[in-house]
Amino acid sequence: MGKDLEGKLCEECLRSLGLFRPENSKSDGEVMKKIRKPIGHTNPKLSIHGTLTVKTVKILHKLSEPDLAAGSGSAGMSCACLRAYISLVSKPGQGSPEAAEEAEQGPEPPAEGTVRRGKRAVPTAAAPQPAKLSRAELYKPPTSEELTQLKETEDLFHSSLLRLQIEELLKEVTLKETKKKKIDAFLHEINSLLSAIPETPETELTDQAWLSKDVKVPFLQLPFNVKGRFHFVPPAELKVVGSYLLGTCIRPEINVDIAVTMPREIFQDKDNLNQRYHRKRALYLSHIAQHLSKEKLFGSVKFAYMNSNHLKPILLLRPQGKDEKMVTVRLHACPDSGFFKPSRFYPSKNNVRTAWFMEQSTPKEGTTEPPTPHYNNSILCDTVMLSHLHFLSNAATDFPGMKDGLALLKVWLNQRQLSKGLGCFSGFLVSMLVAYLLMKRKIVKMMSGYQVLRSTLQFLATTDLSVTGISLAKDTDPSLPALDDFHQAFEVVFVDPSGLVNLCADMTASKYHQVQFEAKHSMEILDDRMVDGFQVLLMTLKPMLRTFDHVFHLKHVSKLQGTCKKMQLLNELMDRGGNYVAAALPYIVSLLARGLSRRAQLVAHSLPQIPEWPIDAEPPKHKDVGPLTFGLLFVPEFAASTLEKGPQADHPEALEFRTFWGDKSELRRFQDGSICEAVVWEASTVYQKRLIPGQIIRHLLKLHADIPETSICYTGALLESVICTGKEAQGTGEEAMVNVVCSYDDLSRKLWNLKDLPLTVTAVQGVHPALRYTDVFPPIPMKPIYSFHTRSKHLLLPSEEKPCPAYITPLKIICHMEGSGQWPQDKGAIKRIKAAFHLQLAELLQQQHQLVCTPAVTYTDVYKDGYIFRLQVAYHREPLILKEVVTPEGMLKYQDTEESRQLELETLHLPYLTSSLHGLQQQHPVFGSTSRLAKRWISAQLLSDSISEECVDLLVAFLFLHPAPFTPPSSPQVGFLRFLNLLATFDWKNNPLIVNLNTGLTDSDCTEIKNKFVAARSRLPVMFLATPKDQCSSMWTRERPSAQILHRLVLLASESLRALEEQLMDPLSDQDVKMVFRPPLDFYDVLIHLNPNQIPRHLESVDRPAKSVSRGVVKNSSAMNILFPVVDYDPVQLYLWELRDAFDDLALFFYDKHGGEVIAVLWKPSSFQPQPFKVSNMKGRKVTTLNNDLVCVPNVEAILEDFKILGEGLVKNVEAHTEKWTI
Repeated sequence: MGKDLEGKLCEECLRSLGLFRPENSKSDGEVMKKIRKPIGHTNPKLSIHGTLTVKTVKILHKLSEPDLAAGSGSAGMSCACLRAYISLVSKPGQGSPEAAEEAEQGPEPPAEGTVRRGKRAVPTAAAPQPAKLSRAELYKPPTSEELTQLKETEDLFHSSLLRLQIEELLKEVTLKETKKKKIDAFLHEINSLLSAIPETPETELTDQAWLSKDVKVPFLQLPFNVKGRFHFVPPAELKVVGSYLLGTCIRPEINVDIAVTMPREIFQDKDNLNQRYHRKRALYLSHIAQHLSKEKLFGSVKFAYMNSNHLKPILLLRPQGKDEKMVTVRLHACPDSGFFKPSRFYPSKNNVRTAWFMEQSTPKEGTTEPPTPHYNNSILCDTVMLSHLHFLSNAATDFPGMKDGLALLKVWLNQRQLSKGLGCFSGFLVSMLVAYLLMKRKIVKMMSGYQVLRSTLQFLATTDLSVTGISLAKDTDPSLPALDDFHQAFEVVFVDPSGLVNLCADMTASKYHQVQFEAKHSMEILDDRMVDGFQVLLMTLKPMLRTFDHVFHLKHVSKLQGTCKKMQLLNELMDRGGNYVAAALPYIVSLLARGLSRRAQLVAHSLPQIPEWPIDAEPPKHKDVGPLTFGLLFVPEFAASTLEKGPQADHPEALEFRTFWGDKSELRRFQDGSICEAVVWEASTVYQKRLIPGQIIRHLLKLHADIPETSICYTGALLESVICTGKEAQGTGEEAMVNVVCSYDDLSRKLWNLKDLPLTVTAVQGVHPALRYTDVFPPIPMKPIYSFHTRSKHLLLPSEEKPCPAYITPLKIICHMEGSGQWPQDKGAIKRIKAAFHLQLAELLQQQHQLVCTPAVTYTDVYKDGYIFRLQVAYHREPLILKEVVTPEGMLKYQDTEESRQLELETLHLPYLTSSLHGLQQQHPVFGSTSRLAKRWISAQLLSDSISEECVDLLVAFLFLHPAPFTPPSSPQVGFLRFLNLLATFDWKNNPLIVNLNTGLTDSDCTEIKNKFVAARSRLPVMFLATPKDQCSSMWTRERPSAQILHRLVLLASESLRALEEQLMDPLSDQDVKMVFRPPLDFYDVLIHLNPNQIPRHLESVDRPAKSVSRGVVKNSSAMNILFPVVDYDPVQLYLWELRDAFDDLALFFYDKHGGEVIAVLWKPSSFQPQPFKVSNMKGRKVTTLNNDLVCVPNVEAILEDFKILGEGLVKNVEAHTEKWTI
């Protein structure tokens, strides 16, 4: 192929493809003789001299002609010589990316068992040369069509990449031609089988003895007695309807719908009444099922409810063998057109008699029958199937964009779990909506699929069909029902072309509002250039647990029978064929929406779904939909309010307020003097306030719907128990964090106002996680008990006889001193000056503010309000002085050293990060708790030493700053689930994670970061985080995590997420969510078990100890004058440090610093390779012979003994999993 290019591509094109190197060209404009490896390629496998690289061929394939014409895909591809090349690579099998890859990998080895012949292989036909084009043709201007496509790409897609992504997605989801042929053959066979089914003699509808015992009628026949006669006659007509014929069905689930028209002679005059039609339909399908189940053609014959509607059973047929998953054929029985009079089924008409439904012998005197709009609609749907098909096929003719647009919209709905179940926004519904927009000229036939997607989402976002319905009926026949009639009968209104059928009959207003909310949010995402709209909208799944802030389940849906009684929903029950779930659900949701009106912007429910069932099984009951799930999306400002303020006591609305809230409502006088009705919810801590919506839901459902609290499983905050503090576990520590920050603020003011300091303090910056609200267990004020410790002058030391004292964390603060000419320029001298400042700070704080201080060389510890603050003096020029290096020639130059980097990190970057995240906490109150949950999980997996706290904080900050396709989390639990998902699904290898703190990065900055990242990938950390102040180096992940640890984290995150989502979505399980915080230990080689008495943070463990020992402090109290306890003393951490120092070359050590009782050890595989016998190789090893040579191998028994000796008093026992490793 390289030869094909010689003399074909000019310098301009080669430059644009990154293939031109000036030294290779003889003169300006002359063509390269050899095609070299593209600049910036790091993979040597990807190029071979004389051939195009795979990457380039793929670029050429992806770029359409108009892209080449005007340079949308790559810089300045205006040259037409590439067009000539495109014609070459586009020919199948020649120059395709696949062919290029094959060329590079070499010929495939012969398959096993094949014999290689001696004959020489037949040479392939020589690749055709591209046609010789004249200069005029080569440089002809782009056509108008090419220009239109380019303009569209520029205006609509943000980039040609989005266009390419969408084209690839459409290729993935559309049905391939080969599959279509197989499906068509399958349909022909079904057709011939259906017409051969024999007739049956006529019997009463209630006499079903003629049916085989192997088939049960797929209909809940309650009440059983009904008039009418039935006999089976083969179908009058079979027609394929729905998306298959229109070409709009998408993979992975291919459904083909067949309308089976039941002949007229089956029906009698009054079959519209009392479910007679529905029962005949069910019997008709039963007889078909009985015959088809005997055929070898089918892999499975099953029943299902169409969109989980009990009145509409359908028959599912799947092919035999390996094609079973290829297609599902759905048989819909429908009446002969023109049999039923449409006027009988207007929304205001009744077709189910109360006396029949209640099984009374005679109707009550003077009662009027209620309308049955849903029942009527279910019959009408069957009569208009064919007309809907014709309507849609007319819309789709000459409109290729409609097919693509519908595929994208269906993917969009599937990812949001909106397209399946009772009252779903189905693919058929969205097809009708697109046809409506076409009819109203909101969409034109010139539009591409992407424009159809945008226009439809825009319409959904701005139109509320629960308030103003829409109709596809063209001529307004005055006899047809008006839109207002539909609005009285249904929550959401979208009328079909006949003017009779409401396509959204089963949809609740809540579900439509959810679709509307998603559409609005999606439009914002598509217009945001900082977000990869394709990935976020079409490739990201949005399950309820990760979408909504709080989720709760109605465990036993059978309780909704009581709700129907309490709310007097008999008419709705008759209308829905006795389905109490469908009857009560809209009322339940509107009740909750009213109760949470200020707190929640969205109250959504899951769609009741009933799985398919075998034909010999009884049809599923109403309660078989399983638990119903509800999702709440909060308004963060009001969600946790403890007060529900009502109208003034003398206003007429006060009575309504009292009725709604029941005994919780009481009169209260407010500060402005008004006396109003009000409801006050009990909650003292932030954690309890977050759960107020749960209190409201339980109260309202008990009061108005007769649903007991035991039937409600509220899973909004189950995970937060792992960061609860103290034995009573009242709260999750937010209040403690606020107290720390208040104390710190007061200390800052005192430092700024210190008198008699030689230089003033210019800035005080906190760097401890507690000061950015992300410390897993915030420090609690405490004063030491003297009798518990050993005294030494002004200090208290741990006593050998007593358990280890409580861990006291020092809260680190950086004090920046002002610059002055008096500061020395020598690093040693600066350290001495800083030590003097530490002494002076201690002295002045003691004198002027009576604070107890303990100075040291590198810091001063201050005891204030029961906390220990560690002050560290910083001088702004010190990092620069540490960078000074003198070259051998005597020149002074500046370069980063390990010491200067560390100091910059501590005194510049960490304070900036802390203040930025402190600001983020003010915007998003649950940021801190989410980060704490994430860190607690990482620590519980024994990996807290393998990834920095700052890195975890930034990962969590990303979820709040870039939440698309979600909204920012308003509960720690949903934030944590998204954190696990981010860890598990982000492409760490090929992408940088850009955390745009304080919106400091622009669109162009992000592009630059990505480009630099790609160019330097091999030299960068495995997990790359970019922030506005750190765009190129990813300082927080430079040292850790390693590739192995990141791989382990990704694995653990995906498993934890799967386990958690299973548990939280199954209210009938025991829901032990702490399971994902207990690490699997069988994976390690050695376990060092520790003595709990010597673990100072033992109470922080995931499973809190039943008995706790005294740790020698009085919590939640402080004193002015104390003896200083030992600060930052954790024997386990000191022991770990010694282990790593001694055995770093042999093993890795893992520990949960929050009260873990086990240190897990993993041998390094390299350490078990025998080493040559040298004195330097003898550390931790013994000598043995291997093949008559003396070699050193690890002395495992001695090492395990060393583990015990080093940790005497702390180590309980050492357990070795010997079968795990061999020498």
